[in-house]
Amino acid sequence: MHTNKFSLPQGVITFSYTLSEHIYTLITGGRPPAVDWLQEALCGKLWAIDHGIDLCYAMNRIPDFLLGDGDSAAPAAWDWALTAGVEAERFHVKKDLTDTQLALAKIKATSPDAFLLLTGAFGGRFDHAISTLFSCAFSNIPMILADEKEACFFLHGKDSLTFKAAKKPKALSLLSLTAECRGISVTGTEWQLENAVLRSDAPYAVSNELAADSSSFSVRLKEGTLAVYLYWQ
Repeated sequence: MHTNKFSLPQGVITFSYTLSEHIYTLITGGRPPAVDWLQEALCGKLWAIDHGIDLCYAMNRIPDFLLGDGDSAAPAAWDWALTAGVEAERFHVKKDLTDTQLALAKIKATSPDAFLLLTGAFGGRFDHAISTLFSCAFSNIPMILADEKEACFFLHGKDSLTFKAAKKPKALSLLSLTAECRGISVTGTEWQLENAVLRSDAPYAVSNELAADSSSFSVRLKEGTLAVYLYWQ
């Protein structure tokens, strides 16, 4: 059944658009998510992106696909996947694209209507995190970046979303990923916005929080690309 809702252990996101039935969970090479969080959040096909295979190995959860250059993955984990018959695509370490960018390109080519849950996106190297953020935001693939501590959703153009919290986030931030985001309205928070403009060179809309009497918030956008970021302590 087609739906516009996606559930995380921390809450339910309702998007303004209908989600694809073709869902992929990608484990990338940043900070690994907690195993119990991942077991609850995991859905659809599971792809391990390079170092992400180490968590699959530790969980004894065989992925559907393995992709990367193998520079940060434990050889034992990579060999375990191949022995288990996992389809794999390995690249040379010296390449133009990151492993995550290669995975996004492959999914876009083979399943252009996919919806992604990408975990392992936070922590680790700052340059990798920034590369992942912008690569995902402008991939034209609807997705969520999340683990048990952080989550990031993307709004484009006239998108909107509502987040119903099972666990209240410590902080909510809005980040304009284009030069400007226009027509931003936020309700259910301590500091609300109505038809506001945010600029990438003045990112002031950080560390908001849910209103004391609210367990949900909504964000609407009219123009631009906006990151909606949540943090749990």
